[in-house]
Amino acid sequence: MNDWQKIYVSDSPFKTDLAKAYLVEEHQIEAVVINKRDSSYLLGVCELYVPASRATLAKFLLENEGGFQDSLQ
Repeated sequence: MNDWQKIYVSDSPFKTDLAKAYLVEEHQIEAVVINKRDSSYLLGVCELYVPASRATLAKFLLENEGGFQDSLQ
C-alpha cells in the first residue's frame, strides 16, 4: 500500500464504513478500510485509505460534504 494514504481514523467500524461508502458510491474514489481493532477487547481503531493521488480530494469531500471532519488525518 505504498501509493495509498490514510485519511480517516475512527474507533467505530460503522463510521469508517460509512465514510468509505460515501467516497466509493458518491464520488467513485477507491477506498479501503483496515480494521485494527482487537476482537476480544474491542480496543483499537479502523483506518480508511485512498490512493495518494486522490487523498486531498477525499479529505475535502469528507470534511465539507460528508460531515466526517472529526477524525480526519
